[in-house]
Amino acid sequence: MAVTYMTEEGLRKLKEELIELESVQRPEISRQIAEARDKGDLSENAEYDAAKEAQGMLEAKISQLKNLIANARLIDESAIGTDEVQIMNKVTIRNLQTKKLMTYMLVSESEADLKNGKIAVSTPIAQGLMGKKVGDIAEIKVPSGTMTFEVVEISV
Repeated sequence: MAVTYMTEEGLRKLKEELIELESVQRPEISRQIAEARDKGDLSENAEYDAAKEAQGMLEAKISQLKNLIANARLIDESAIGTDEVQIMNKVTIRNLQTKKLMTYMLVSESEADLKNGKIAVSTPIAQGLMGKKVGDIAEIKVPSGTMTFEVVEISV
């Protein structure tokens, strides 16, 4: 698995989610399986099948989180500059077709949250902005074609 760069806050949230899955959800699913098993014939027991499937999905999620945490590398947020666009920067861009201003924070995949303006550095827009300076024009290929943005501001 590849190294994932993230903030201390992002890593903390992953660890909290893992604790929730292991200490709350795992015992709950085990209880559901035991309850379904007590109802008799397992070959025709839909509750048992559903609980076992939920257990498999939960264990896969736990395994995925453990791998993500094990391969996480913290970003030294104090070393982040604003000379050019990089991970953890807040970037204000102007869409040159619509003249609309948008602000995004470039974060790791595990911290992406579009509703809160956080986009993953692996997205086409973030990739197209990486390394750009204020005033630079970025032509970015997106699924719907090519979009042109001007970098208006870079902050942390």
